Amino acid sequence: MIRPLHALRRRFRETPTETLLAAGLAVLVGIVVFATAETLFPYHSSNHDEGVYLQQASLLLAGQLELYAGGLADAFHPWFFIEDGRRLYPKYTPVPAAMYAVSMALFGEPRVTLAVVAAANVALVYRLGSLAFDRRVGLVAGVVYAVSPMALLTTSVFLPYAPTTMLNLAFAVLYLRAVRERSLRSAGLAGAVVGIAFFARPYTAVLFAAPFIVHAAWAVLRSVRADGVWPLSDAARRNTLTAVFGLLGVGLALAYNARMTGSPLVFPYEAFAPMDGPGFGERRILGHEVDYTLDLALEANGYVLWYLATRWFTAGLLGTAAAAVGIAVAARRWVGGLDGERRRVGGLLAALFVTVPLGNLAFWGNYNVLATMDDPTNGLLSQFGPFYHFDLLVPLSVFSAFALVVGWRHARNSVTAERLSAAASPRAVRAVGVVALATVLLVGGVANAAVLTPPVERNAGHTEKFDTAYEPIDSADFEDAVVFIPAPYGDWQNHPFQYLRNNPGFDGPVVYALDRDPAGDFAVMDAYPNRTQYRYTYRGAWTADPDRHVTPKLDELDVREGQRLTGETTVGIPARVDRATVRLFSVSGDHVEYDAGNVGGVGNDYTAEWRLDGDEASLAGANGTVSVADTDELILLVRLVQPDGGTLTYRQEMTVRTTGDTVEVVWPPERTVCRLVDYCDREGTYLPDHPEEHFAGVSFETDVEASS
Repeated sequence: MIRPLHALRRRFRETPTETLLAAGLAVLVGIVVFATAETLFPYHSSNHDEGVYLQQASLLLAGQLELYAGGLADAFHPWFFIEDGRRLYPKYTPVPAAMYAVSMALFGEPRVTLAVVAAANVALVYRLGSLAFDRRVGLVAGVVYAVSPMALLTTSVFLPYAPTTMLNLAFAVLYLRAVRERSLRSAGLAGAVVGIAFFARPYTAVLFAAPFIVHAAWAVLRSVRADGVWPLSDAARRNTLTAVFGLLGVGLALAYNARMTGSPLVFPYEAFAPMDGPGFGERRILGHEVDYTLDLALEANGYVLWYLATRWFTAGLLGTAAAAVGIAVAARRWVGGLDGERRRVGGLLAALFVTVPLGNLAFWGNYNVLATMDDPTNGLLSQFGPFYHFDLLVPLSVFSAFALVVGWRHARNSVTAERLSAAASPRAVRAVGVVALATVLLVGGVANAAVLTPPVERNAGHTEKFDTAYEPIDSADFEDAVVFIPAPYGDWQNHPFQYLRNNPGFDGPVVYALDRDPAGDFAVMDAYPNRTQYRYTYRGAWTADPDRHVTPKLDELDVREGQRLTGETTVGIPARVDRATVRLFSVSGDHVEYDAGNVGGVGNDYTAEWRLDGDEASLAGANGTVSVADTDELILLVRLVQPDGGTLTYRQEMTVRTTGDTVEVVWPPERTVCRLVDYCDREGTYLPDHPEEHFAGVSFETDVEASS
């Protein structure tokens, strides 16, 4: 035991100070990212892809690649999952999800993976900076990368960009080690890692690996020219090994494609939206499409790169200017004959400034992250930056760090005793250096705060909105429940409510189902007859605006049944109401109505009576009946009319079913109070516990009983 401790102490003492500081920095950044993910994104972000990866991670832990929802696939269809018969599978590859699944299995908390990825990226940036220049540059590069707004915020959410960059950086470090040490082991590992990166995000991995592939091909050709084809040169053996293991990763990706889509060449994202991949011309996903021309690509990517340079990199334009200076100084040194290995590393990193932007021109996703191209404060870019260019943070960090270190060294060497008074001491020289360094840090810190604060505040706004919306869910104690949830963006779960996800077996303490048509809702109820049923809804319109909140509501549901059902609906009469009309109709049938005449003044109530009897519904005071289908929606309107023609409509929507001699209705019904129109969706949801949300005098009570 003593001997290993001595060896550990000796190794610690022999480890360069910069390496120890970089390790400490990596741990600190991991902690910061974990805390950011926990506090700034407790309900996840407004990028609903997070829910896709977390749902996929849960699937992997359950030993599944897809969801099996049987005949309820439409009720349980998650965002960005492909429905194929009775199975549902995600459009994304499983590599990022597998990373999240590891920490879910070990710690029960997927945010641990975010912390590990953040720490690993800082450590790898340090290593690349050290290889390109020296350890001090590497340390500063790690700091510059860590405090960049895009690195901090994008790494704190469950998206694939930072994890894929980690794989790309690991590949780069292993490849360079293989070249420097002529290591076949490192070469094989480099290939395996880049193969996994390809499986994770094929296009991103190819753009990052392109300079290294060119370098490898050039090294092999040079060795063949010098030594012939056989026996294989050292460079040929190493790069062949890298290629073989890399192609194994490609093969794994193609095998996954074959398993999921039926064809090795059709990726799941292509099966979901065939016109969503790289390329020009018509691009389309769901209901969104555009003619993605080269001109549009240049314009969109120009904005994206400008916003990266001015808003999403450390200290904004100051940091980007430092990187430009660093490239210029480095190029001058390379021309002057800098050490070959450092020149090689720096050149490969600098080449990313070519391959990543050029490759992204062909991907219309860079157009889609901009809600409005010339407005950097909206769209996904306003919250996470141009994340398709995430890899560019690495060369930007390394070259800006090089400029800072070179500048510091130049300033330190310039402040000599000759430039100070004759009485100046070495302590005075150091003091001047400290002041200069503090000034640089202060200016850079202020500039970085200026670029980091706005996106943090925007994300905090979304979190505040989610916190309000989920309050009834968080307050409920679900043990054996089904919760019907709305679908404001179409028939998708987890879009926008990605916090409300199902277990892979749809058998957790709570099961979330889309609130759909009557037949669909009854099918879910029949599938879970012994669970308590709830309906989650809200008053307001759900939009992407973080400042536009909704007022949530959670109702426990009951199915009332009998041979006949008789109901009463009592509504309050606000000021200046002249008369009222009452209408009853079904979605599948016709309607009946009557004029209630003068309904009285403020403070009075009016009661409408209705009956459901088999396949017919009737309204007391109206002639005739309304036909009702086997499963249907029965709607009662009480429209109050003012003398000037203004209206206030109480709307009651009832989900009903007829089975043999029994009629059923889901209770309570959905109730809305609409001004000027008869239908106002959830913007008019009636909230009995929030009278301040309604006009004075508004009240809405309803009851139903079985009758003979």
